[in-house]
Amino acid sequence: MDFGFTEKEDSFRKEVRDLLTQVLPADWAERSLIHPGGAATNHADMADMQNLVIHNEALRRMLQKGWQTMTWPDPWSRGKHTNVEQAIFAEELSYHKLPPLGAELKIVAPMIIIHGTEENRKEWLPKIARGGLKFFLGYSEPNHGSDLSSIESRAVEDGESLILSGQKIWSSLAHEATHGLLIARTDHDASKKHKGVSLLIVDMTLPGITVRPIVNILGLHSFNEVVFENVRVPRSCLIGEKNKGFHYLVTALDFERLLIVPVGGFERLLEELVRYAKETEYDGYPLSKDPQVRRKLAQLAIEVEIVRLLHYRTACMLDKGNVPNIEASALHLLGGELSLRMANIAAEIVGLSAFLLPGSKWAPLHGKLSYGLLDGISGGIAGGTNEIQRNIIATRGLGLPRN
Repeated sequence: MDFGFTEKEDSFRKEVRDLLTQVLPADWAERSLIHPGGAATNHADMADMQNLVIHNEALRRMLQKGWQTMTWPDPWSRGKHTNVEQAIFAEELSYHKLPPLGAELKIVAPMIIIHGTEENRKEWLPKIARGGLKFFLGYSEPNHGSDLSSIESRAVEDGESLILSGQKIWSSLAHEATHGLLIARTDHDASKKHKGVSLLIVDMTLPGITVRPIVNILGLHSFNEVVFENVRVPRSCLIGEKNKGFHYLVTALDFERLLIVPVGGFERLLEELVRYAKETEYDGYPLSKDPQVRRKLAQLAIEVEIVRLLHYRTACMLDKGNVPNIEASALHLLGGELSLRMANIAAEIVGLSAFLLPGSKWAPLHGKLSYGLLDGISGGIAGGTNEIQRNIIATRGLGLPRN
């Protein structure tokens, strides 16, 4: 078993780092408010227009390199990159305090490649590859979050259309999206609930769609409730086969869990905390000499390395043609818990000043710890709660009964 990277992988990592170093300002990491694993702080950074311009330029340069489609099959991929290289790319993005690629690239396209029809691939993959589409994910509903087989949104066939009605909630960036990937019930008489749902791509300009803002814990508009009232969706926007959407959704969630864990972000925050402990004195001694501080940082270092190893294990499994279903859940679970634990341990090391908001001259680490304390809890919710991940590991991984 070799835990090292190949020369090609090391070269690719250097190429990614060099590009990001060229594009991002020298103080980007210091002023970024992103907390690794949180769902809201990504949007806090992009709410600043100057940051958005810088981010869009970095994205443009990455699109030029073809990195957004690096693991896609021909003819959509420009290079023969592996899933390990994609994992390296994701690690470097989060280490350099950039949000992950959009849902269209990390979730929608891979799912279409595996489960879509040939017509689906021809219609959507070129558009997504060019970077012109922005997707939101329409999974959760007001009365159904984790139990997606019980969704109530309906899509009824009417000639060459599907008439969509229902509501989705916690839809991240739906107010900026051009399209949504939605799960809706298409067979109301199915013997089992999960066998009667389908996946649809919905153009957000269609009549009958209302987007209602939901303000997140940081006071920013990132989430939404989306209402569909008799929206006529072309039948060609059905992904794969009708009534098999739940099976497809499991694949989409596995992709999300693989790429949602910001391994590099954890590494960066750990580095910042170690530096703070070395440079900050208490009672005439650096915090790094306090046994409790050293113990807490050492424990974080162990957990960050465990998440990093699992991150690359899942990528290796994909390169070997295996489906890392259990591993994806374990990675998501550990990453979600680490996000909150890092925020709490940082506060324990820093003290009450960790609660000071950005802009205060007394706030350590530019006030980003306060955002992490608020946002860290979302790491165990977004993409499937920690409880759901444990159930998946117990039933699919250990063969335990559901009840």
